[in-house]
Amino acid sequence: MNKEVLLLASGGYKMDMHRIIVFAFPVFMLLILAEWVYGWITGHNTYRINDAISSLSQGLLSQVVAVFTRLFQIGLYTIVYHHLAITQAERFWASWEGWIIAIIFFDFCDYWLHRMSHQSAILWAAHVVHHQSQDFNFSTALRQESAYMILGWAFYLPMALVGVPPWNFGIAGLVVLLYQIWIHTEHIGKLGWFDRIFSSPSNHRVHHAINDEYINRNYGGMLVIWDRLFGTFAEENMPCVFGTRPLLQSWDPIWAVAGIYWGLVKDVRSAVCLKNKMKILFMPPGWKPQGQAYAGTFNVKRVKRYDPPVSRLTLWFGCIQFSGMIGATAYLLWNVHQLSVPQSVGLALFIVSGLWLLGAAIQGRLRLSKVVLIQSTFLACLGLFLT
Repeated sequence: MNKEVLLLASGGYKMDMHRIIVFAFPVFMLLILAEWVYGWITGHNTYRINDAISSLSQGLLSQVVAVFTRLFQIGLYTIVYHHLAITQAERFWASWEGWIIAIIFFDFCDYWLHRMSHQSAILWAAHVVHHQSQDFNFSTALRQESAYMILGWAFYLPMALVGVPPWNFGIAGLVVLLYQIWIHTEHIGKLGWFDRIFSSPSNHRVHHAINDEYINRNYGGMLVIWDRLFGTFAEENMPCVFGTRPLLQSWDPIWAVAGIYWGLVKDVRSAVCLKNKMKILFMPPGWKPQGQAYAGTFNVKRVKRYDPPVSRLTLWFGCIQFSGMIGATAYLLWNVHQLSVPQSVGLALFIVSGLWLLGAAIQGRLRLSKVVLIQSTFLACLGLFLT
């Protein structure tokens, strides 16, 4: 394996993707602030501090996990590209036509990964995090999955086989991801001809809705034409109810990621034969040997918004604590290539524990005094460890 392959497999090429994300942090925060101000002015606020913190915590967790899963993020793609690509026409992919084709190609592969993630329980377990919020706003867009690429990387290998260079693949993925931020809003209505071609706020509200008529529709990330071509399109024609079936009903970021996996483990253990154990993993979410499914026993009319009481002091503390976690995550992403593995792991554990403590505080499971004590102790130990 040559030096360039090793470089790509370790996650660095031309410009570090982690540092690009750090530059995007303030842009994301400004977009969220702008949407909140607009909602406040118009009398249609779509934000709750506790829910927004929960969603944004998942975004930070996904970036922390990405630091340690670069093999799946780009490494395996790079290996396939260098050893199995039909052709490697880098000059073509560097042209504007090549870039457009790479972005469309990525969006096509992403459609199938997204679609299968709603139709296979083991993939849904990785993707469900993005759907758990009962609010729909820009913070929901940043509620990113931590285990998605670990399970879904193979869906993008056709790009490597055709010969799309890893750099073009990475940038195309970033373009498709960033595009989807603005479509997570309730403040933009239908857009006419645009809705017929592109993923739009109206189309994507349908995708996040748990109304019976909207389940498993509108998977397209940038283009909705895939849904129209393959029969998964639905038009928004009634108010959307957001969340998951069943509802998460927790601000615990670790449980949000691991809870559905724990449910799968229990279902697999209870199945009496290997065939049913495998079907539980790969059939649609909620499938049981008896043919039962969560969706079949869910009544959208009885959905209540999860909103446990929380003091104003706790919310202020949550905002300050979360700001600190943003800073720690930015430091990790910016300096990951300079930090040793133990230092990176220590900082990652500090971030994960801080987000867990924050969730416990705003959910009322831990007093602020205990949160501050635990976090201060962890911070002191981390400081000694990093010096």
